[in-house]
Amino acid sequence: MRLRMAARLVRGLLVAMSATGLAVSVQAQDKKIKIGVVFDLTGPLAGGGSELNYVGAKIVLDHFAKTGVEGYKIEAVYADAQSKPDIAINESVRLLEQEKVDMVLGFFSSAQCVPVAARVEQLKKFMWMTTCISSAVFNEKGYKYVFRPQASGDQFGMMTMDFIAQNAKAKFDKEPKDLRVAIIHEDGAYGVDVSRGNEAGAKKAGFNVVMKEGYSATAPDLSALVTKLKRAKPDVIFHTGYNPDITLLLRQAREQGLKFGALMGHGAGYGVYEKLKEGMGADATYIFNADPISIWLANQKTMDPKLAPVIKMVGEEFDRIRPGVAIRSAHVGIGASNTYVFMSDVLPRAIKKYGGVDPDALRKAALDTDIPEGGTMLGFGVKFYGEGTPMAGQNERSFPVVIQYIDDKSSVVWPKSQAQREAVLPLPKGTTYSYQ
Repeated sequence: MRLRMAARLVRGLLVAMSATGLAVSVQAQDKKIKIGVVFDLTGPLAGGGSELNYVGAKIVLDHFAKTGVEGYKIEAVYADAQSKPDIAINESVRLLEQEKVDMVLGFFSSAQCVPVAARVEQLKKFMWMTTCISSAVFNEKGYKYVFRPQASGDQFGMMTMDFIAQNAKAKFDKEPKDLRVAIIHEDGAYGVDVSRGNEAGAKKAGFNVVMKEGYSATAPDLSALVTKLKRAKPDVIFHTGYNPDITLLLRQAREQGLKFGALMGHGAGYGVYEKLKEGMGADATYIFNADPISIWLANQKTMDPKLAPVIKMVGEEFDRIRPGVAIRSAHVGIGASNTYVFMSDVLPRAIKKYGGVDPDALRKAALDTDIPEGGTMLGFGVKFYGEGTPMAGQNERSFPVVIQYIDDKSSVVWPKSQAQREAVLPLPKGTTYSYQ
């Protein structure tokens, strides 16, 4: 009798232990973070760089979906903003409230980031922006749950002006005060912000600003703008635009015989060489662009050694997805690098130090981020301006570089610390837009 009772007790204990183990196993399987990812997969912004940012971010997210992070499974839920701010807002809210994602990540257009950031902050949810650059996203907003490792728009505008200022005498044989510059831009949050940086940089350099004008990125005709540029006779044009407005502007400039010494682009459409080449042919050669450095051009000797295999992985995966592309767009690396910072630095800290993936844990983990220069695939470091500062949530260690397209290759030409070749300035004689 006692033996039978003992046997029943042992069996009961085994069943209880088994059930407890199963519960622990199920609980472990339930530990995951759902990440809502929003980019423009259709509409004009898709081909202007958004879809390439999506590819870079997805490569990294797919990698971590295989490995997990600190015992958490990674589940990405993707949405198409369709190149429209209202769709971006609606899709972000849908992901947060219906799909129950823990956060949203991505966003290409500044015109989307500004209103989406306000809405996400209102909901007290976490937002990680990989790409958009407008300072207006953060300036005096006092956000707690919105973060961006990417450089801000005014930095882009200042960088190109500094580049021309430092080369005015040597390349144009003119003092900065005698150099005629034109600033043109699409009139959304992105273009306006970069143009402010251009203005500040022009004032600092002492340039003669002969024209400053905005236009709608969806304008069907830019011939009037080209006519004004012809009258202004700039040595250098500083342009901020997407695509197809870049292609339209330069096609009509060619038709109307506009001549200049250099064209300085600022990210977005200027960061997609394949689109420039498609729309302009050989005239895409010698164009400049300010952007975070391509991860495939960054100096790996000054970089954290653990990043080299990640860069290699991203490149190989992109080549598999998009075989035969002449230049791996910087946009792919921007999406990949800024996503990798979140997945490898912020998320593990949130889980280990702050106990999970709720908005406050992610916020605290982001504020603790302290990555030195060379600690990201884009070369810059990451440290966010803290709460109570005018640009709270913006990375204070980010910076763009200036590249030039020559012979179907992109090379860094500024700053000198990152330069891979001497810049070709002004446009050589015989080229379509050259005023020589």
